[in-house]
Amino acid sequence: MSKKCTFIGSEDTNSFYLDGDVVLGGLFPLHYHAESFVQSFVKKPIPSGYEFFSSRALRWMRTMTFAVEEINQKQDLLPHLKLGYHIRDSCDDIPVSMTNALLLVNGQPDKGSGSTCTDLHKKVSPAIVGDAGSGVSMAVLRTLGSFHVPLVSYFASCSCLSDEKEFPAFMRTMPSDAFQTKALAKLVSHFRWTWVGVIGVESDYARFAIQLFLQEAARYHVCAAYVHFLSLPPIKDAVVDLVRIMKTSSAKVVLSVAGDSEMRTILTECRRQNVTDLLWIASEAWSTSQSLWTDFEDLLVGTLGFAIRRGEIPGLGMYLTSLQTSQALTLHFMAEFWEETFNCRLNSSVNTHTHGEGANNRELCSGHEELNEVYSAYTDVSQLRVSYNVYKAVYLIAHALHNMSLCVPGKGPFSNGTCGSLSPVVPWQLLHYMKQTTFTTLGEEVRFDENGDPIATYDLMNWQKGQDGLLRLVKVGYYDDSLAGEKGLIINESAVRWHKGFQTPVSICSEGCQPGFRKAIRKGQPTCCFDCIPCAEGEISNETDSVNCLTCSEDTWPNQAQNHCIPKTIEFLSYHETMGIVLWVVSAFGAFATVAVLGVFVIYRKTPMVRANNMELSFLLLLFLCACFLIGLTFIGEPTDWFCQIRYTAFGISFTLCISCILAKTVVVMMAFRATLPGSNVMKWFGPAKQRASVIICTSIQVLICIIWLTTRPPYAAHNTRFLSATIILECVVGSEVGFWCVLGYIGLLACMCFLMAFLARKLPDNFNEAKFITFSMLIFFAVWITFIPVYVSTSGKYTVAVHVFAILASAFGLLFCIFIPKCYIILLKPEKNSRQHMMRK
Repeated sequence: MSKKCTFIGSEDTNSFYLDGDVVLGGLFPLHYHAESFVQSFVKKPIPSGYEFFSSRALRWMRTMTFAVEEINQKQDLLPHLKLGYHIRDSCDDIPVSMTNALLLVNGQPDKGSGSTCTDLHKKVSPAIVGDAGSGVSMAVLRTLGSFHVPLVSYFASCSCLSDEKEFPAFMRTMPSDAFQTKALAKLVSHFRWTWVGVIGVESDYARFAIQLFLQEAARYHVCAAYVHFLSLPPIKDAVVDLVRIMKTSSAKVVLSVAGDSEMRTILTECRRQNVTDLLWIASEAWSTSQSLWTDFEDLLVGTLGFAIRRGEIPGLGMYLTSLQTSQALTLHFMAEFWEETFNCRLNSSVNTHTHGEGANNRELCSGHEELNEVYSAYTDVSQLRVSYNVYKAVYLIAHALHNMSLCVPGKGPFSNGTCGSLSPVVPWQLLHYMKQTTFTTLGEEVRFDENGDPIATYDLMNWQKGQDGLLRLVKVGYYDDSLAGEKGLIINESAVRWHKGFQTPVSICSEGCQPGFRKAIRKGQPTCCFDCIPCAEGEISNETDSVNCLTCSEDTWPNQAQNHCIPKTIEFLSYHETMGIVLWVVSAFGAFATVAVLGVFVIYRKTPMVRANNMELSFLLLLFLCACFLIGLTFIGEPTDWFCQIRYTAFGISFTLCISCILAKTVVVMMAFRATLPGSNVMKWFGPAKQRASVIICTSIQVLICIIWLTTRPPYAAHNTRFLSATIILECVVGSEVGFWCVLGYIGLLACMCFLMAFLARKLPDNFNEAKFITFSMLIFFAVWITFIPVYVSTSGKYTVAVHVFAILASAFGLLFCIFIPKCYIILLKPEKNSRQHMMRK
């Protein structure tokens, strides 16, 4: 005798049922938003009531019945099995959903207590299509997961459900939020919205989605101006505080991860506080929800959101509108929908829910109502997205059952090659086939990854106002996660209509830094809040919002805007600039003046003035002074290695020759006076040959110093950027500092000896004592070169060269004027003094 089964608890007969060989379960949130009341706990708690009926969810449910009936008519899919369905209302509430899920997998006896336990197996569902919410689906899975009953969700998108270890029996035709958050992060980055408000509700779906979005957005340098969660159901004070935050924030773009009812509460408060300048980014939970448009059209124009892929299901529209009054009379949910849609009351209605003022006072329906004559979310098949997911979920189970039916005994996937059981269907065996199933429906290939997630594709929808004032959900782009990089997100910006016209909204914490500046993060604030600081000297930034400045290469320098490097200016003492021309003219004048003096001396070579002052050494000195003036020209022009070597060695040798001649003349003066003493023959030791030899010997030492210098570390041309960073100074580097200062030091040593001897001979009795003028010339020489050393060390670039040339010319002019100009004065202007008698006069 079969054992009778009794259902313990309140019987709920409000369901849709179609008998079949395999009965698929279904959970749909036909009602939502539980009515709040306080339980007294002195009597049995009454079931919760729900404020709203969802015509949209009714369409999802009817899509499942349509798909089952369509499959039953096919000959190529499950030809030997008839599918049935058992669909219940989950009310978007965890306790209700869990109760109804258990009823689906255990079966429920018919009203009364006469059904046997065997009869119940006819109503047991081996797989469930549902539920819509992520949190509700998680609760059901944790209850049914131990029995490996497959749950195929059509709208649960939380990435947490992809954990195969925790939810091994879960599959879905809805993409995971892990993909949606990538798309959302790319969206805000595409429009350069770096300062975004983020709000959500206290649910697993919202928390996981927002967490993933923040992680992904950080990769694109997008910051959250605020992150706010509302409790469920939303508390009024909390909503007021949230809207106040949005109102005072500088973020003008807000991402909302919430549902229709929560958005309705938030938008109502936004209108009360006159917050109308926000651009909303919708999560897929409400991105195509047209029910919000009627009341909040002015706040939602321009909204952007990703919606799951839309499908065209042939015949569904006609199936939905074929509902007649007679059918509505017998089905509770249909009766409720009928009365809500036509605002009338069915005679002998099975509807126990009433909504709105005067609902019980509605007039009787005429019986001639037609769904084609009114607009309803139930009959709207223009945006079949969730409905399309429901359709694919039913076909997934059907194809898995079909594959099971084709199994050949002995070649099955289970132990010993056994096939899955079809009478009754074992849930865990069906789940195995579902995980392996791929199929094509309505031209789309449907396949799943190892976590049971479909390949993610989204349509980017823009909320626009049509000419009739109704909402137009316009597809302005799409996201395909299978495409790498920037190809994954495609946006047609020209098709987007914004809430404030045609200009793209701006939502940033700080204005972007232009090229030539870098970002400096404000202390204690997110990275999107920064100050723009000019790049340091020698650095550039050639892109907007640069984090770091780049250093220019050694031969380049930033332009004035500091946004790119330009070649540095090459600087050297040129013949074409004013300073070079002046020095060239002065050098030429000095050489010409020296030649002129030499000419005077040659013409008057037989006069006492020329002969009395060692004519041969005077001629040599004038030739060497002319060379010194011309040596100054080698310091002007573009330096080269060989030019630098000639420059310094010629300078050192020419001045050594000059000072050596002056030294010899000084010695001759002293020896000449000693030769006048009785019995002195000193002049024979310092005759003309000896004088020439002394000049050669003194100069040879300098030549030796120069040879050592040139063979060890000679001077060379170099590009110097140390002093003027924007300029490359083309200069001669001395190579060996020791060699350079030895050359100068040796000249200084000769000058000191010359000065000392001339100083000692300055008061010797003579009418024209040359020693006086040599002493004065040496003083000028010392003054010039002592001044030269600190100025030479402290200057840079072409000015160093100019100082060097000036020192050469000044010292050469000093020698020329002090030694030879007085003689020329007498020779040319005082010829009466140019006589032997005058020269011998004391």
